Amino acid sequence: MGVSPVPHAQILRYVADTLAKDKGLKIEVVEFTDYVQPNTALVDGSLDANYFQTVPYLETFKQQSGAKVEWIAPVHIEPLGVYSKKHKSLNDLPSGSKIGLANDATNEARGLRLLEANGLIKLGKQGADVSVRDVAENPKNLQFVTLEAAQLPRSLEDTDASVVNGNYAIDAGLKPASDALVLEKAENNPNANGLVTRAELKDDARVRKLAELLQSAQVKEYITKQFSGSVIAV
Repeated sequence: MGVSPVPHAQILRYVADTLAKDKGLKIEVVEFTDYVQPNTALVDGSLDANYFQTVPYLETFKQQSGAKVEWIAPVHIEPLGVYSKKHKSLNDLPSGSKIGLANDATNEARGLRLLEANGLIKLGKQGADVSVRDVAENPKNLQFVTLEAAQLPRSLEDTDASVVNGNYAIDAGLKPASDALVLEKAENNPNANGLVTRAELKDDARVRKLAELLQSAQVKEYITKQFSGSVIAV
């Protein structure tokens, strides 16, 4: 199983150490620090499944690669947040502020929608493929800088604010529930992280048992207690 270190590896190790044996499963946890290798390793057969991505990210990967991979089950939501080391609220952002965004299409769009939802910009269109080119109104003349998602927490030294994925925020010691200037809403959020496998394994008994465990009441309770609202079980 390929996973991001936080919170995916923690959640999966909880499953492996406390729940999997009763289902006859043995799980090897393989950590990746980027969003590219877990899918390429799945496609080349190095992994049987992965757990790190959202449906929109997966669909973009499938369109670009032609890979036959399948979404199996949602597990949790990591609310995307706007963070800053220089300002205490979005209202404090001065004209011309430098804003960090993820450089992959899915998370760039997601970040822009969060900025729009909080009144900083207005997009000229909607959808999963919006980019900085689609910013139609920008009253604060924000300057957008796109970086690898994993680099965004470090970018806070150089930007006025950055839009950071929940897993990278937690890994960097940020507390989304208290440190973010704003967070995505969890209700009706389409960006749940979930279990993915190759098409030929979608009905594999091991994959189905793992999906059942990841969506179990025990895992939901673990996520609630362990992450204090920074990660939300679905």
